[in-house]
Amino acid sequence: MAFHRFEPKIFHNTLGTHAEVLRVQPGDTISTVTVDARGVDERNQTLASGPNPMTGPFFLEGAAPGDALRVQVNAIKPNRNNGWSRNLIASNVLDPEYLRVLPEEDEKEEITIWHVDLAKGTAQVASNAPAYHYPKLALDPMVGCFGVAPAIGEAISTATSGQHGGNMDYVGFREGVTVWFPVAVEGGLFFLGDLHALQGDGEIVGTGIEISGEVEFTLDLERGLNIHWPRGMDDKFLFTAGNARPLDQATQHATTEMSRWLTQDMGVNLKTAHIMLGQCVKYDLGNMYDPAYTMICKMARTDLVEWGIKYM
Repeated sequence: MAFHRFEPKIFHNTLGTHAEVLRVQPGDTISTVTVDARGVDERNQTLASGPNPMTGPFFLEGAAPGDALRVQVNAIKPNRNNGWSRNLIASNVLDPEYLRVLPEEDEKEEITIWHVDLAKGTAQVASNAPAYHYPKLALDPMVGCFGVAPAIGEAISTATSGQHGGNMDYVGFREGVTVWFPVAVEGGLFFLGDLHALQGDGEIVGTGIEISGEVEFTLDLERGLNIHWPRGMDDKFLFTAGNARPLDQATQHATTEMSRWLTQDMGVNLKTAHIMLGQCVKYDLGNMYDPAYTMICKMARTDLVEWGIKYM
């Protein structure tokens, strides 16, 4: 198991079968940097265009279709003292009759600038500020967009998401999480980027606090783990991600993947799994802004223990 420091030279606005930037072995750890959603780096220089330029792809030796690529996110560190966000809630998240109170398109302020105090771990509105006290908010860095190359040569925009992962914008993709992606091409071809210093559930204004940063992650391989949608695990929950529009379809994908995980991979009887899910399941809202929405289906690790289920 080796450690690699990778400095990106190019970035991609699609997840697809691009030429790999680095080949690694299962269990290797990579430290790298990402630009923000508009391609701006830690020196406030624009290195790429949006949306969501990705670092990668990283080729995992031995990964083949039918396997799962496992990503352990070891560290996420924003690396500059400013970030930005949009500042109006997306129209699809509001009642249609309420939209009349919103500014006309040409009157909208495009972005809000945030001061990010890396030493204190806070962010505070630094521009567009009327006579109002804006509090300092605690940073909670996350990866907005990451995943693997999809099948049959597709190149899918980093503005959206699917079975391969992509722009899911789920706040649970933070430091310490483990995520599994379904491998569709040789090597998996893993990408990541679009860091947020902080974000509310749903990314309802279309951004978090967008920022560049440094990420350290470990890539590993689960041979023959034929998953359909991304899966994850943190210190409290196992979860699955469904990406689609409308939201009920995303919920269907996430719930079905959790049912598969319990029955096919943990050996739980189908009826028992559904009884348990009916009373113990929890849901989180990922992206509610982009072309595909993200729904997260969660099971508490403590509940699995109570039901006598061995999940690892």
